[in-house]
Amino acid sequence: MNRSSTLIIVCGLFGMMGVGCTNSGRSDQEAIGRGIVQGTLGARQDAQTSPAPPGATAVAGQVMALEGGAYVIEQNDGSQQRLSHDENTRIDRPAHVGDNIQAWVDEQGRAVLIRNIDHD
Repeated sequence: MNRSSTLIIVCGLFGMMGVGCTNSGRSDQEAIGRGIVQGTLGARQDAQTSPAPPGATAVAGQVMALEGGAYVIEQNDGSQQRLSHDENTRIDRPAHVGDNIQAWVDEQGRAVLIRNIDHD
């Protein structure tokens, strides 16, 4: 069996497992890297699913200050709110002072999802 027939057999086996086999010059590591990037929150576009977690309250405003693990925002009505976040909070892109964000806050007052709406 020569090298090309071995490649065809291996590609056929991978194809049956749902893994593509191309000879485009890209390395397997590059393909894995692209898959990882496309699977991250920042790269995915979940237009068909609502970003609002069940039972959470939506708030929006402009970031006025960064306080360690929290954003202080000023809402449209002029009131300020502190949005604390931790390692369980999903943040699509880090916000900076002056950015407009939208967040969903759980019953305990912790932000469960923060979206930077200036960069959508």
